[in-house]
Amino acid sequence: METVNFRHVSVLLDECIEALNIRDGYTYVDCTTGGGGHSLEIAKRLGEGSRLICIDRDTTALAAAKERLSEYIDKVTFVHSNYSDIDEVLNDLKIDNLGGVLADLGCSSYQFDTPERGFSYMHDAPLDMRMDEGAVLSAYTVVNTYSESELKRIIYEYGEERFAPKIAKNIVISREKSPIRTTGELVEIIKASMPGSVKNEGSHPAKRTFQAIRIEVNSELTGIPPMLRGAVKHLCPTGRIAVISFHSLEDRLVKQGLSDECGRCTCPPDFPVCVCGNKAKIKIITKKPILPGQNELSVNPRSRSAKLRVAEKL
Repeated sequence: METVNFRHVSVLLDECIEALNIRDGYTYVDCTTGGGGHSLEIAKRLGEGSRLICIDRDTTALAAAKERLSEYIDKVTFVHSNYSDIDEVLNDLKIDNLGGVLADLGCSSYQFDTPERGFSYMHDAPLDMRMDEGAVLSAYTVVNTYSESELKRIIYEYGEERFAPKIAKNIVISREKSPIRTTGELVEIIKASMPGSVKNEGSHPAKRTFQAIRIEVNSELTGIPPMLRGAVKHLCPTGRIAVISFHSLEDRLVKQGLSDECGRCTCPPDFPVCVCGNKAKIKIITKKPILPGQNELSVNPRSRSAKLRVAEKL
């Protein structure tokens, strides 16, 4: 697949660049590089002694980003890795001047719009949904091997889907006849699991279930806390971390993770004095998340659910 076909509209681009407060002499990390939209704007602003580390688990994305950032290639290092491993990546690269970290937690438009990647309920394609195409776990494995109780839990917790029990039951019934191989087959099972009165309510009936399976396949939620801890650990004083989330499950983890790094006491409420020793490592810059403006929403409707939270190392 030609990398020039990689399409992704960078969300909250200007707000992210402003939040990072890019300065000379520091290294910056885009730990969800995608097609390189945010990375390109960071690279344009790199001054003397500065460097950009581009991390992504999708090799197609990294290839596209290399192409897009070719003019700045002498100041950019590309790493095929998961954002959850940022601590290890920065240790391996011996980075000791980290000035900022950006994490855009959403899928790219390319991943949704490329049918063969199996992310979208709008195209009939093989069940896949792997951000890292070399990973073992795929949507096919989840749908065809997970128990009914596991499927119900995932669809309910990660998709917040009220019809999770019926959907999980019908998946198991269907796969007993033959494996569920495509996104189209899964969509039909989901639709058949819902009352007719709700199928035309707002969003596509398969949206929540597909989100849930994608999160499971890519361990999207479990990767957020170690990413936040690793980033904060390596940031220099006054360095910034900026994180874009796209649904309530992500945003809750980001908000909680940043709060934990603010030195919130974890002692039981009935303790007379604090014994946990937690000390603030960061301060929150955005008391409320930054949201897309009307201009961005009109150009990129997919940005509607985006929330940007920013914190600064003390």
